[in-house]
Amino acid sequence: MFGSTSSSQPGFGGSGALSHAYIQYPPLKCRSDGSRCLFYDDGNKLLISPTTDQVVSWKISPFSSDVAPTTDTISEGPILSVRYSLDSKLIAVQRSNHEVQFWVRETGETFSQKSKSESDSILGFFWTDCAVCDIVFVKTSGLDLYTYMPELKSLELVETKKMNVSWYIYTHESRLVLLASGMQCKSFTGYQLSAAGVIRLPRFEMAMAKLDANSKPVLAAEDVHIVTVYGRIYCLQVDRVAMLLHSYRFYRDAVIQQGSLPIYSSKIAVSVVDNVLLIHQVDAKVILLYDIFADSRTPVSAPLPLLIRGSPSRTNAQSSETTLTNNATANLYGDDWIFLVPDLVCDVSNGFLWKIHLDLEAISASNSEVPAVLEFLQRRKLEAKKAKHLCLELARSVIIERRPLPMVFWAIDVLLKSFAYSLKTGSYLKGGKPEKPTVSGAPENSESGKSVKNESASGVESRTVHNSGFSTSDSEDNNTNVRNAKAKNININTNSSSENIEEASRIGDHSVNQPLNANVSEQQESQVTSAAIPPDELYSFVFASVEEEMIADASYLFAIIVELIRSASLEKIKLPPNIYVLAVRLLARNERYAELGPFIMNKIIEPSKEVALQLLETGHQNIQTRKLGLDMMRQLMLHHDYIVLLVQDGCYLETLRFARKYKVHTVRPSLFLEAAYASNDPQHLAAVLRFFRDFIPGFATTSEHSTFVRALADMTPSVAA
Repeated sequence: MFGSTSSSQPGFGGSGALSHAYIQYPPLKCRSDGSRCLFYDDGNKLLISPTTDQVVSWKISPFSSDVAPTTDTISEGPILSVRYSLDSKLIAVQRSNHEVQFWVRETGETFSQKSKSESDSILGFFWTDCAVCDIVFVKTSGLDLYTYMPELKSLELVETKKMNVSWYIYTHESRLVLLASGMQCKSFTGYQLSAAGVIRLPRFEMAMAKLDANSKPVLAAEDVHIVTVYGRIYCLQVDRVAMLLHSYRFYRDAVIQQGSLPIYSSKIAVSVVDNVLLIHQVDAKVILLYDIFADSRTPVSAPLPLLIRGSPSRTNAQSSETTLTNNATANLYGDDWIFLVPDLVCDVSNGFLWKIHLDLEAISASNSEVPAVLEFLQRRKLEAKKAKHLCLELARSVIIERRPLPMVFWAIDVLLKSFAYSLKTGSYLKGGKPEKPTVSGAPENSESGKSVKNESASGVESRTVHNSGFSTSDSEDNNTNVRNAKAKNININTNSSSENIEEASRIGDHSVNQPLNANVSEQQESQVTSAAIPPDELYSFVFASVEEEMIADASYLFAIIVELIRSASLEKIKLPPNIYVLAVRLLARNERYAELGPFIMNKIIEPSKEVALQLLETGHQNIQTRKLGLDMMRQLMLHHDYIVLLVQDGCYLETLRFARKYKVHTVRPSLFLEAAYASNDPQHLAAVLRFFRDFIPGFATTSEHSTFVRALADMTPSVAA
């Protein structure tokens, strides 16, 4: 529950200012007449606004500002929470701390589930696609797992997990529930409820600084966040005393603190947009962006505010629209703003739901470390086309600006490694085809050596989100983290190795201590494309476009081409012939003909027809280079082209012998006869005529023979054919 509507608080905004993250106008208007409050059903991606006798809901995935609401009728009564079943057949409404009421949407029938003890309060509930239950009640005494019996219109208790619970947090994206207990609410027990079953995580405690030795700060639910980044599940905890945001990652046998990030506000909100972690410093009204795949504690860019973009102008917009927009702008980071997992924010007072976006162009422009920016852009999926375009522009600019060669080499290496990784994982497909989703299953069991494959449940899409960086395994990182944690005794339950921990399958990851990953349903857009740049596009949009501008500095550009060839060889990427043609052209431009031989003989410059033709063209200034081109033609078995070139050089008899030896039947006699005649050398023409008479039966009776015999007679009457 978000809370009831209250007056808006003044804030910071402005559509013309600079920002790295923004919300796009228009928002989804989620205010309904008689609405008491708003609820977010993350299992079904629904925003719910109940009235006294109705449940009004909006489908928010895919996000659209003009989606029509759906209305269901219920009986009057108090409402503490509302959630639809994952198959949308039931509506569950928590009426009190002891009762949850259910509606069958098709028939309107109702039934209730109540606590057996008055002292046992229901803290909340959630529907799940777990293999053993359909709905989970979180109570002060633990968890109650139920299955729905449609024929009996009732719930059947499957299992009870007893423990003291102060409060809990749950996200359907991670299928993970964390239960807080203890006087300071810093002791946690976790369960992941997925298609593999119910998985108990090791019990752990969160770090909390103290103002003094006698103080015992209590951890609040709003200070703990579950996020899913690159398919990995993290828990983020705000330490208000230390002004730090602690990060925890869930592994097979441990929960490991990954490090801490500084915070600059007593109130923190968290979003995840395209696997980028957004830390909202609510009091300061700015956002810090982190790409935790890079294992860096440094923000991606400088802190800037979240802004509204696309607002209607005052002259064109209706007065009511302008008023609402101005209210929303003034209420940025107000008390009524509620951030929803992973990338939504609800302005309760104005009844607006916004989706948070990244401004990739602004982010890339604000960072001078081009290779690091390229790595960041290559991992982006939601706006892959824009990220790809920005990468091409950055690659071109570092060459045009003649940045230091080590920086350019690093940038080229980043792009080729990213492309190689995308080919290996299948994320790069020409034509922008989406990645094929895979169903997450259980990890390999270290004792039995067997793995379990599980089907997705209840029609809920679940798929593995592969790392969009360049490594294919977390195993080394996992083992190191777990060893370090065990050495420090960081709250690891040594008996937990017998538990069945489910995770998404990872390529090449067969370590015993594996990370707990998420079943991500709609973390990314369904049409996932890759920002990876194939070498042919790198040539067309970068190297071909800068060649003319680099005429005076061909050696600089050639050094970059050599690095490109080296990096492509290491990554086993086939380069287009145009890259090698450009290398030949650049060497010739500086008259470095002597270097061409070693480059070609050592296959640094890969042989191709295009390269051979460039060598022949360059050979007009250097005869040895032309010979390299002719040799390459012959090696590539391009006999017809080789013969044509020899004829152009006047080597008629040598060419004819070559054609006869390799049985080249595609060359017409007229080609040789016309070339010999054009040379004005009667001896050449006579020799060619004699060759064809000797080796082509019936040639003497052809019209070509007669024509060129007469031509020979006209050239030198004294020479007998």
